[in-house]
Amino acid sequence: MATAVTHDIRVSVRAYFEATQSDPKAGRYLFAYRITIANKGQRAVQLLRRHWYITDSLAPGREVEGPGVVGETPELGPGDTFTYTSFCDLRSGFGRMHGTYLMRHLDDNSTFEVRIPAFELQYPVAAN
Repeated sequence: MATAVTHDIRVSVRAYFEATQSDPKAGRYLFAYRITIANKGQRAVQLLRRHWYITDSLAPGREVEGPGVVGETPELGPGDTFTYTSFCDLRSGFGRMHGTYLMRHLDDNSTFEVRIPAFELQYPVAAN
């Protein structure tokens, strides 16, 4: 599990290979990742946007950005957590992801970035 804390927001990520949704012979590797965002601060916040950097060992790198996560822009009060699962497809059995969330404090609308720690996407056989 990869974890980072930025501005009192803890982001933890666990990635895993989705064998039933992948076809390695056709160069399609699907990975799921589960992210938990925890507000460890004293101010309520809202996640506004995400920005991902995706590296694939057999394809050009790509960026993905947009509003919220999985169709939501969650608000987290002090001590709250938000967990979601999403997916990434690669052409190879090895890649990496990292990024940022744009968040805002609900009390004064000031925005800030939160780091999403780098994590590996690895086909299980590739580790042997």
